[in-house]
Amino acid sequence: MSNVVDCRYFYGDYHRGANLEKCRLLDASPNNTRPWRRKLCDSCPVPELLLTSTCLDLLLEAQVTKSLLRERVEVTFAVCASHLHELDDPHFCPECAAEQEKLRNGE
Repeated sequence: MSNVVDCRYFYGDYHRGANLEKCRLLDASPNNTRPWRRKLCDSCPVPELLLTSTCLDLLLEAQVTKSLLRERVEVTFAVCASHLHELDDPHFCPECAAEQEKLRNGE
């Protein structure tokens, strides 16, 4: 059994000797043409992005890009599903941030 990845898009099935692993984010992203490999999870920005983003309901698309020596996962599209707002920076949704600030201030 492989190390489990702490990402909501990672899927692993090890029941009864099966060794099926996949990335549901890359499988669902229409522009991704390169195959997913487990090694991509080691440098993938998505798990940290999901933890640090001000957006509470973040929807993403990503693709595997290849540079000179290595492949990596790159987020290509981000939407706040709560406010139906496309995000230029997936780390920050201005509307979700304003709502969180109101909650912190007790408004």
